[in-house]
Amino acid sequence: MRRLIYIERLFNRFGDWLGWLSSILFILLLINVVYDVVMRYAFNDVSIAFQEMEWHLFSAVFLIGVPYAIKAGGHVRVDLFYERLSNKAQAIIDLLGTVFFLLPFCLLVAWYGIDFAKESYVLGETSGDPGGLSYRWIIKGMIPLSFLFMAVSGIGLMLHSLNRIVNPHLMHAQVNK
Repeated sequence: MRRLIYIERLFNRFGDWLGWLSSILFILLLINVVYDVVMRYAFNDVSIAFQEMEWHLFSAVFLIGVPYAIKAGGHVRVDLFYERLSNKAQAIIDLLGTVFFLLPFCLLVAWYGIDFAKESYVLGETSGDPGGLSYRWIIKGMIPLSFLFMAVSGIGLMLHSLNRIVNPHLMHAQVNK
């Protein structure tokens, strides 16, 4: 049974790495916005590429941050009843919600999102604005990648739920360490 906890930890490390990556991208977004504002108001110099980079970075922060939120338990759920349930009942709800809702939705969006990004790549899609960013397929490719990462985080959530059901004493000991 300890093997299940070990596998969960591997998934959690991946989720933690996504959280770290999202925070680094957020810092880059902050630097980009500050640079853009200073250039615009101090030097009256506007860059379409930097403005587009803002929403590209924001999208990447969000798309990579959501799988981390799933791992960290920061996702939205109705806590009105959930918080009053036993630890085992919460784990069962998380397990069923992951299997029947989260994983099918994530895999569906990831599967169909590949064609969305591939079409952008094949067409050589670029910004419609002069001076905008090229390679629009990169940000469109983040969509299926993000949903794949959400599915991986969902598997980690499933493993965590299974551990809470099967190994409640080991999970309690792990929390106290």
